Amino acid sequence: MSAKKFRWIIADPKICHGKPVFKGTRVLVSDVLEMLAEGMSIDDILKEYPQLSKEMILEAIALAAELLRRKRRVIPIPA
Repeated sequence: MSAKKFRWIIADPKICHGKPVFKGTRVLVSDVLEMLAEGMSIDDILKEYPQLSKEMILEAIALAAELLRRKRRVIPIPA
């Protein structure tokens, strides 16, 4: 996925110290990814953050996948 396809996620140094957020909000992409990792469903996240959409959350997952593909550093994962 190219950067052009990310329409809902921005990183602006003037907003949340440049951390990626969803456009028009101050909701950190990393917070939503952590909620998903902890087992929250997309529907539960949307109830907590009604300003988000399912498309925005799926884009956050796509961004995480894209960043992992680009990363050249090895991340140790216990067996």
